[in-house]
Amino acid sequence: MSLRFCFRSPWTEYDYFQYHPMEEISSWMAQMAKEYPDVVTIVDYGKSYENRTISLMRIGLKTDAKKKAIWMDCGIHAREWIAPAFCQYFVRQILQTYKTDTKMEAMMTNMDFYITPVLNVDGYIFSWTNSSTRLWRKNRSPGPSGDCYGTDLNRNFDANWGTVGVSSDCNSNIYPGRGPISEPEAQAVTYFVGSRKEDFLCFLTIHSYGQLLLIPFGHPDFTASNYDELMKVGEGAAEAIWKVHGKKYRVGTSPAVLYANSGSSRDWARMQDIPLTFTFELRDNGTYGFELPQEEIQPTCEEAYSGALHIITYAHDKTFNGATATAAAAVWTTLLALGVNLM
Repeated sequence: MSLRFCFRSPWTEYDYFQYHPMEEISSWMAQMAKEYPDVVTIVDYGKSYENRTISLMRIGLKTDAKKKAIWMDCGIHAREWIAPAFCQYFVRQILQTYKTDTKMEAMMTNMDFYITPVLNVDGYIFSWTNSSTRLWRKNRSPGPSGDCYGTDLNRNFDANWGTVGVSSDCNSNIYPGRGPISEPEAQAVTYFVGSRKEDFLCFLTIHSYGQLLLIPFGHPDFTASNYDELMKVGEGAAEAIWKVHGKKYRVGTSPAVLYANSGSSRDWARMQDIPLTFTFELRDNGTYGFELPQEEIQPTCEEAYSGALHIITYAHDKTFNGATATAAAAVWTTLLALGVNLM
């Protein structure tokens, strides 16, 4: 445990608007489960290459009914520190909201949120080592030759694996691994989500940077069967984001607005028939890139929270109201985000 963490007291002063090393995030997760025992459960669902535990937070109100689910993971790429910061912020916001907001209470009654603050645990810890490792992206498994390290976990899923947007050079940042699902971190997600895939209404994976909302598929030769719906929901989320701080997020497939790729978790989730799968690329547009200043954490999280809520509310209302998400749902997400900003 770091000295910086030891001297931070009381716990209620935990700073959501600074970057935290892994041991602090793990301690925070345990503290949330302690403070909210009726709604928060820590689930260990895998081991990293270096044998560290991969954990998620299951958040929801306990009911006798079988519940639907929302997936969110952050930190699949080690250097994207704003992503774990957002997952922590998202957890804080829904926990502070559900007791006073009937809509959030309904969503937590009908659905469980499965949130992984840091998926690539080894890589994230390595990125905190010193300035020379700050921009590390991959996990820490050795390559086939033994003289290079790391697989890009977002090229390792079994979704058109190894076809586009990858490199066979294990020194490359986009090395996809020895084969689909070769990495234990990708295996953990594949098994956990895949074994209950019929429960999940949406799958959100949080990255940086570029201010984008990406929909399936990363391969230009494939189109999602619900492409129009994904674009509509994505555009609604982008509008919700824009209303918070005026930041514009582009929406589209990766080949259309970024670059072609294969083996992403988002594409894999859509291939499992999870209907709403999105990649969030958070701030900024390249001025600071992966080294987003800490003063940008709060506005980034506030706007992304509004966008994520739009998607989640749509998924909930489509399932539990028997109709597509309405304009009222969009208004609710905007008002809630604005209320959060005024706190």
